[in-house]
Amino acid sequence: MNGLKELAYALDTFYFLMSGALVMWMAAGFAMLEAGLVRGKNTAEILTKNVALFAVASIMYLLVGYQIMYGPAVSSVIPGLGSLIGADNTAEEVLASGGDIYYSNLSDFFFQVVFVATAMSIVSGAVAERMKLWSFLVFAVVMTGFIYPVQGMWTWGGGWLTEAGFSDFAGSGIVHMAGASAALAGVLLLGPRKGKYGADGTINAIPGANLPLATLGTFVLWLGWFGFNGGSELMVSNVSEANAVAKVFVNTNMAAAGGVVAALLTARALFGKADLTMTLNGALAGLVAITAEPLAPSPLLATVIGAIGGILVVFSIIALDKLKIDDPVGAISVHGVVGIWGLLAVVLSNDGASLGGQLLGMVGIFGWVFVASLIVWGILKAVMGIRVSEELEYEGLDLSECGLEAYPEFASSRT
Repeated sequence: MNGLKELAYALDTFYFLMSGALVMWMAAGFAMLEAGLVRGKNTAEILTKNVALFAVASIMYLLVGYQIMYGPAVSSVIPGLGSLIGADNTAEEVLASGGDIYYSNLSDFFFQVVFVATAMSIVSGAVAERMKLWSFLVFAVVMTGFIYPVQGMWTWGGGWLTEAGFSDFAGSGIVHMAGASAALAGVLLLGPRKGKYGADGTINAIPGANLPLATLGTFVLWLGWFGFNGGSELMVSNVSEANAVAKVFVNTNMAAAGGVVAALLTARALFGKADLTMTLNGALAGLVAITAEPLAPSPLLATVIGAIGGILVVFSIIALDKLKIDDPVGAISVHGVVGIWGLLAVVLSNDGASLGGQLLGMVGIFGWVFVASLIVWGILKAVMGIRVSEELEYEGLDLSECGLEAYPEFASSRT
């Protein structure tokens, strides 16, 4: 019997770690997607941001974030202020638990830290092409070490939103809407890129430099999402859990497929052509939409949920442009607007969730992350500035922030 317990513990720990590795691979997806959707003169800078933010998130979540989110709390609203992550389970503790301890504490930390990095990755694309690199990284310290973990404690940490009945299986709100909320606060203070909006109200498209790279990034994210949602089932060592994981994988894939087709058809109806960027965002929108509840729906319902996300993201991107909210990669629409839809869609299949609980969670997460981020961005703007000069923006952030260019052979054709 003890041998079977040890085997189940080892299997679940391994599954958790491999799921976390898939989510970590999403960092590559975000880097490629964003690098493809910005102009060539800003490519090296945005790649630097994506590598650096992952390292910052890992360190800050180790130092304070994990304990804020899952350590002893002062109350259901106020987290504790512990640090580091403590020792792992011993064999004796696992065997004596009667099966209540079914994976390594360190595997849990690893799985959680890649989630917080995902939330911060959402911010980098939205503020691309005009934000100072070091201002962004200072914000990343606060976001990953404090802002994200506080709302994480309110939800996955068993805080007041969980007590109120809020349900978010893998993070449509806790990860994706949270990242979009921080991004929105930064974009509002930052302002649009030069030339994006005309004085007469015209909206000027600023094409990305490498759509094949953006497409590759989308496929990488699609793959990583199986770890994102599948790993959130937490275990796989018995028939029931194995079947649940299989269903989560299927629903995740079907929602993405629904998002692609719906965004493609919506773009065709609105623009008369198949818009690749809208199609890519449709895939991501479908994935975000199903993330809050990828287990309870049937595969057909998951496809519909993803399809609605795909339609929403197209209209949201158009609407934000009309409001002169400049988001080069559509991150606020994909992760924020569709994240809200994902939270609301939970009630379509999860009998234990209520519309009131979902709305409360949505407002609680958005309110905290947006206001806290707005304050931090505001302080950074006053102390060190958050936007590069107009001249440096024209020249491109690769040279001014990184001292090199991603595509040096095309330097003479900067736009």
